[in-house]
Amino acid sequence: MDHGTLEREIHIDANPDVVFDVVSSPEHLREWWPDEAEYPAEPGEAGRIGFGGSWVQFTVVDAIPPKHFSFRWAHAEGETAATGNSFLVVFELEPDGTGTRLRMTETGFRERGWDEAKIAAEYTDHATGWDHFLPRLHTYAAEVGATR
Repeated sequence: MDHGTLEREIHIDANPDVVFDVVSSPEHLREWWPDEAEYPAEPGEAGRIGFGGSWVQFTVVDAIPPKHFSFRWAHAEGETAATGNSFLVVFELEPDGTGTRLRMTETGFRERGWDEAKIAAEYTDHATGWDHFLPRLHTYAAEVGATR
């Protein structure tokens, strides 16, 4: 296995505007992924997300409503997020019938300078995580869409 790019694709029963809000807004993000989220949803802006009391750095790369949201995460505090020190997550959204097709990619495993065992372990950890959290995204976004 290459362990270079992690990819997932799901259909969400909500329109792209709703899904974009759910993947980009800290208020929505904390409902399906991290326990805490503190960041401005503007390109170049940095903040952090929290899991079980541990904080991880988070920097918005692009925000193009309602089509594209990307961020870098897991870089060291005080460092500017870049290739080589962080993971890049990209959410691409397309209308799909009455809902949205969301394609998620995460890269940056090979660029961190780790040995093969560490790359494989991090890739597996992230794959397991996304397999847990993306169904929560699906359910939460559909609920938000039903209330709008």
